[in-house]
Amino acid sequence: MKSLRMLVLLSAAVVTAGGAQIATAAVTHDSCLSVDARAIGQDLGHGRTTSTIFHAGILDGTTNAQLQITGGTPPVITLVGTGVLTTKDGTLTLGVAGTFNQATGAFETAGHVVAGTGIFAHATGALMFVGVEDLTSGRFTTTITGTVCLAHD
Repeated sequence: MKSLRMLVLLSAAVVTAGGAQIATAAVTHDSCLSVDARAIGQDLGHGRTTSTIFHAGILDGTTNAQLQITGGTPPVITLVGTGVLTTKDGTLTLGVAGTFNQATGAFETAGHVVAGTGIFAHATGALMFVGVEDLTSGRFTTTITGTVCLAHD
């Protein structure tokens, strides 16, 4: 379904779905980064999306998301899933939830960091993905905002 594909976008995508944040008592989070980025992507169908993130500093890279429809009232459906942001410095995994409008292609998802590797190991934070998908081609554009805090021992 095109609507499922679109929301999957948050491939990134992003979180009222709430995931457990990874942190330990020995880790402090004193390097928080404000995120104001853009992404261009493609709805791959079956709840999968991929995109390229730019203007994001250390978060420049790619996203992959897997989403599933959980309800809503058409044309607006609700979605939950997982988004993975991959950069040259590591990965961020987000638990995401949001809405997708099947009539207009507009979507909004939020995600909380649930895991990370490399420089993002033990990171915390939340990102919001707001955009629109072309319902004919499956291409989408997204604005990504929020905060990611890096852990320091």
